[in-house]
Amino acid sequence: MSDIQKAMALLITTFTKYASKEGDKHTLNKEELKELLQNEFGDLLCKANDQTAVDRIFKDLDTNKSNSVDFSEFVNLVSCLTQMCHEHFIGKK
Repeated sequence: MSDIQKAMALLITTFTKYASKEGDKHTLNKEELKELLQNEFGDLLCKANDQTAVDRIFKDLDTNKSNSVDFSEFVNLVSCLTQMCHEHFIGKK
């Protein structure tokens, strides 16, 4: 398996790990998202412990207004964060 395929598999298993904790196993509720942000993004998202910040992130991610975050919406977050990190590392502002 290539590195990209491993990364894809890791995204899927990580999302499923948190989505499977309560209710719908294919979406994240606000508490599941908060736990995922705290445990998986740590210092990258220093506001993950701030409930107001989590509420805003949740609202911004929930583009279809289903009151949950599905895998597609989660991947948008990962993509945006990855792009921001890349720009930071190459010194782009």
